[in-house]
Amino acid sequence: MVDRAHAATVAVPGIREVLHATFRDHAYPAHTHDAWTLLLIDRGAVRYALDRGEHIAAPASLSLLPPHIPHDGRSAVTGTPFRKRVLYLDPAWLPGELAGAAASRPALDADAVAAARRVHAALAAPGDEFAAESELVMLRGRVRAHLRADAVAARRDDPLARRLRAVLDERYAERLIVAELAVELHAHPSHLIRAFSRAYGMPPHRYVTGRRVDLARRLLVAGSRPAEAAASAGFHDQAHLTRHFRAFLGTTPAAFVA
Repeated sequence: MVDRAHAATVAVPGIREVLHATFRDHAYPAHTHDAWTLLLIDRGAVRYALDRGEHIAAPASLSLLPPHIPHDGRSAVTGTPFRKRVLYLDPAWLPGELAGAAASRPALDADAVAAARRVHAALAAPGDEFAAESELVMLRGRVRAHLRADAVAARRDDPLARRLRAVLDERYAERLIVAELAVELHAHPSHLIRAFSRAYGMPPHRYVTGRRVDLARRLLVAGSRPAEAAASAGFHDQAHLTRHFRAFLGTTPAAFVA
């Protein structure tokens, strides 16, 4: 079996992108998205770390991954493929204060799984966009109830790490220099790196690379050519994008939207 992934945009409010993928050998490194992510497992199982907690997405399960919180992913059984369908949703789809609860309890219930399947079924039928939007609204209600029932306190990240992340979120597509960031934030470079890594489970450079890959992916889905997406997302050139894109998503930029 060959690892493969395909992404597309749809004309449904709230949905940024839909991804269908089958992986056996590919493992996602720790990365983040700026969207709420609904991970539906059709076959196999996925082991993933979310905010440094370990989880298993079993067959026929639905997981909710919140924006800006690191996660990775790989087959839960070495050599056994898994098939997934993913919805990337607008950051405003859920209130930001629910991100902590989602990170603690990402697995959703059977009713949410059924609702997600109805969304995907509607998306697969041209002309059923209204049905997909309606089902998505119903799904959001179930997810909000799930998270509100056992909401946890907001993440208590280091103030320095939080300030650095705000800078990175604003300028991740630009050329960044650790020494300059340290001066700007009035911190020693090594302390800056340690604070961020402790708070978010990855060093700043990996966070930036993940944000750049995420932006490049969205640009590709919107119709940009790989070289254009690479330049806009802050990569040195198309080869630089391709190397990191393959590491994060298991495929090349060209194949991703083929």
